[in-house]
Amino acid sequence: MHYWLFKTEPDEFSIDDLKAKNDEIWDGIRNYQARNFLRDQVALGDLVFIYHSSCKQPGIVGIAKVIKTAFADPSQFDAQSKYFDAKATPDNPRWISVTLEFVEKLRIIPLTKLKADQQLADMHLVQKGSRLSIQPVRESEWQYILDNYTGNSIK
Repeated sequence: MHYWLFKTEPDEFSIDDLKAKNDEIWDGIRNYQARNFLRDQVALGDLVFIYHSSCKQPGIVGIAKVIKTAFADPSQFDAQSKYFDAKATPDNPRWISVTLEFVEKLRIIPLTKLKADQQLADMHLVQKGSRLSIQPVRESEWQYILDNYTGNSIK
């Protein structure tokens, strides 16, 4: 099992939206490194921290589970979508999606707290210039965050 952090803007899609739907295609990823993680490493059953970004208080807000792995992101073929890619074809898709299932909503763990915690100094999220929307989380970081910020130990 791997652990991940997926960023989302809560004005577009929040943890509450995921909870209401229970599962959701995670589409619109348009960064090649993030795409490669989705295509090559994100696996069935992997757990994901949902992170709200570009908002008043960015931070980890919930947990989801991967229930369907790497498939062609349907938004790349939809000319009406802001994620449309004219160079993508069904025979040669450029972008990948996965489907997530809601697991749990957490009380927000603010980025400021995560950055201030020396135990998380090597976490991708807190590195200077880290803007990637799909990021790996080490098992030790995952467990530390759960143990020290939520009281849960979802594995």
